[in-house]
Amino acid sequence: MERVYILNGVRSYIGVENGIYRHICAEKLGAFVLKKAIEPYSIEELDFVIAGNAAGAGGNITRLMLLEAGFPSFIPAITIDVQCASGLESIAMAAAKIRSGQADFVIAGGFESSSTAPRRKYHKNHPDYQYYGGEQSDYRVAKFIPGEHSKMAMLAGAEKTAVSLGIDRKALDSWVLRSHDLAKKAREEKILKDNLVEIENEQYSNYNRDKKAFCQKDEGIRDKINIRLLEKLPCVLKDGKVITAANACLTNDGAAFVVLCSKRYLENHSYIPKAEFLDSVLVGADPFMSPKAIIPAIEKLLKRNQITAEDIDIFECNEAFAVIDVLFAKKYPKAVQKYNILGGALAYGHPYGASGTVITIHAIKALEKVNGTLAVCSIAAAGGIGAALLLQRGIEK
Repeated sequence: MERVYILNGVRSYIGVENGIYRHICAEKLGAFVLKKAIEPYSIEELDFVIAGNAAGAGGNITRLMLLEAGFPSFIPAITIDVQCASGLESIAMAAAKIRSGQADFVIAGGFESSSTAPRRKYHKNHPDYQYYGGEQSDYRVAKFIPGEHSKMAMLAGAEKTAVSLGIDRKALDSWVLRSHDLAKKAREEKILKDNLVEIENEQYSNYNRDKKAFCQKDEGIRDKINIRLLEKLPCVLKDGKVITAANACLTNDGAAFVVLCSKRYLENHSYIPKAEFLDSVLVGADPFMSPKAIIPAIEKLLKRNQITAEDIDIFECNEAFAVIDVLFAKKYPKAVQKYNILGGALAYGHPYGASGTVITIHAIKALEKVNGTLAVCSIAAAGGIGAALLLQRGIEK
């Protein structure tokens, strides 16, 4: 099999819903970042683009994004939807194409706009049309589990996970503080500066109706967050006990892409890779407690590669909920100091289709920071899907 390398990765600053990107749709936001990703390389040699998108209007929105970016029409594009795991699985699928010899040079990632996400409606022929409101049956969150279609399904799953395992708010909120503190430090140290795409005001002005100045920062990071503030927050579910707007991530806008290539492509160019893609897995888990999928995904990846948590230098897990952090700490207590060392989604945010690529970029930077070798990236996705991939820091030409 061909070896697979990641040459580089870039992402947008992550905005909160109705925040800095409130009038820019997913394909245009993605297009700005995609153009930056290809900038150092030969666009004519690109085999295809594959990207995740979870909340868009459907169709092959990655192809639309590619054309918005002005890429040549002969370059194909593929869209995948594994909800939260889309960005991670796009990398895995691109790597599989390269390993099998079907491609040499691919861009993979994801992009999302919660701010402009369309509302959908049940068709009148659907058996649940009247049950969900008839003409007023609009919804924005897909149905993940047989039975009740609820926009609160993911929050309910996190609540059920925490309560069933006896995890209290105090335990969750300590991870919220950690996430924001580490993200703030990473920002101050400018660790990610080479991976961040600044969307210029003039690029954005055609879509920004109020012409408000564009803010170049990850909008979700809170500098002054403290435990007293967290204790005052109400639970988000009517009868909830633990899940709040702080220990669950916000809804966000953002885009992220990595550039992958084969070893033979690398040998024909002067590029130095940032990392080597080694392996990836997908697992199914309890759809009613989807955060738990993070652990079996990591376990399967480690077992298949005959390594242990002690062999891993960096763990990057998408902390859509602080309960995921607690689950990781319970399973791998000795690895906590290697976990999300640049902060996580509780601070940065969770632009669904892009998040897997965001944590991959962060993992590579974290490996550089600690001079490490191996990293694991993992995500628990809606419907009880766990995804994980294994990276090795790349140093060869």
